[in-house]
Amino acid sequence: MRTRRRTWEILECTRPGDAAGRRFSILLITLITLNVAAVVLESIQPLEHRLAPLFQAFEGASVLVFTAEYLARLWSCTADPRYREPVRGRIRFALSPMALVDLVAVLPFFAAMATMDLRVLRAARLFRIVRLLKATRYIAAMRLLRGVLRARREELVLTTALIMVLLVIASTVIYFAENAAQPDKFSSILESMWWAVATLTTVGYGDVYPVTPLGRLAGGLIAILGLGFFALPTAILGAGFVEAIKLTRAPLLCPHCGMPADKPGEAGPVTPPRSPVRGAGARLRFVRPRNRTAATPSGRPARSPCPSSST
Repeated sequence: MRTRRRTWEILECTRPGDAAGRRFSILLITLITLNVAAVVLESIQPLEHRLAPLFQAFEGASVLVFTAEYLARLWSCTADPRYREPVRGRIRFALSPMALVDLVAVLPFFAAMATMDLRVLRAARLFRIVRLLKATRYIAAMRLLRGVLRARREELVLTTALIMVLLVIASTVIYFAENAAQPDKFSSILESMWWAVATLTTVGYGDVYPVTPLGRLAGGLIAILGLGFFALPTAILGAGFVEAIKLTRAPLLCPHCGMPADKPGEAGPVTPPRSPVRGAGARLRFVRPRNRTAATPSGRPARSPCPSSST
């Protein structure tokens, strides 16, 4: 049990300042970076033919490490209270997003080895780039991005739905405006969606464009609407990032009196109890100051701390 808990702590970096967990994270990030670099270099035909044995050996070693990491996570996940049940807990962990990323990072390799089909081998090479997603577990900025997306998912879904509605309306309008003049380019509403996407995103490739006065008028209005609608997700994510950063830098306050918990004469510093398992839901406790009656620099006695600090 102790070995399993320690393994989970190292894999998930649950203990702040844990040297073993830090070294393991650096090792995994380095290996992921080298895998992405190998995928990029293999796309260069001369290097692929010249260094094929080296690429294959590195791929085999990487898969061995990633497979051992996945199996270790699956074995030690019961140390987390969220997955404490031996069977259901492991199934719940295996279906979590990051565990699925870990599985997809190694599964195509074994599928290609089992079938020995060239098409499967090419697909397995393509799926190797998925290993880049494994880095989100170890990079703080990626964890912040996941938290912002999770917190703002309702607003993002709403704006995405509005954009899709606008896309269908724009495709329908331009189809009826340009179909008679350009039946080869605007043959259907579905074909017109390519122009609508390029116009709403203000890309404007220029391969398809309206020529009739009504079509140009509609195109101008749709482009203006696209500027506003496609800026909504950016504004939502930007506001979410600002809020998340403020929360990480904000001082901890006493839940009873609202004063900073580490302010002299108010309450002691807030120190979360160390929990070996992340997500255990540990509560914060307030440490009482050693000298409640100490005088302030002005000679006045310090105010008594919040009553909650005496509990």
